[in-house]
Amino acid sequence: MIKIAPSILSADFSNLGRDVTKVKEAEWIHVDVMDGHFVPNITIGPFIVKALRKITDKFLDVHLMIENPEKYVESFAEAGADLITVHAEACKNLEGLIELIRKNNCKAGVSIKPKTGVKDIESVLDKVDLVIVMTVEPGFGGQKFMPEVVPKIRELKSLVNKRNLPLEIEVDGGVNRDNCSEIAEAGADVLVAGSAIFGSENPANELREIRERADKALNKNSK
Repeated sequence: MIKIAPSILSADFSNLGRDVTKVKEAEWIHVDVMDGHFVPNITIGPFIVKALRKITDKFLDVHLMIENPEKYVESFAEAGADLITVHAEACKNLEGLIELIRKNNCKAGVSIKPKTGVKDIESVLDKVDLVIVMTVEPGFGGQKFMPEVVPKIRELKSLVNKRNLPLEIEVDGGVNRDNCSEIAEAGADVLVAGSAIFGSENPANELREIRERADKALNKNSK
């Protein structure tokens, strides 16, 4: 079954607890952390993760879109992150950073931008729990999905299956009810959806619709 990870980047921060309750059927909560340097936007810090940890027992999927992520791993882990994902493009020592995340009792992930190839992270695939394939240029919510990235999802899925790796593939960027089937068929295990869910009149129903369409495509693909 596909996992849905609503991104709180698109939630109402003045009513964060209320919005998290609206997506209680989600398996994960996705937290986008931006620093204004690696990406052209500034969002949140560990204090929001700590606040989320107090109001939900959901798996907290923390995506660091920041420079020098090694400086902040411990803070996010202490705040309550379950998984910390860093960008390959922002890391000078990716393997060392993955090890640091694990030492802080979190699962470790690596993310790649649309123009970064699978080959650039192939050496660490056996060391991470998750790979995020970005289907927009990171930095802002509400962007349009880039269909040209779908072949990269398929390429990664093929490699994961060939090497029998126990990692999950997460797709982040412009995911909605109209493209979730294509993404699931390509090999995604986790779908991040922000504005599609929190921007809808009924976030719970939208989450359900995305999951049902993705699961239908996944089941069709497995036959």
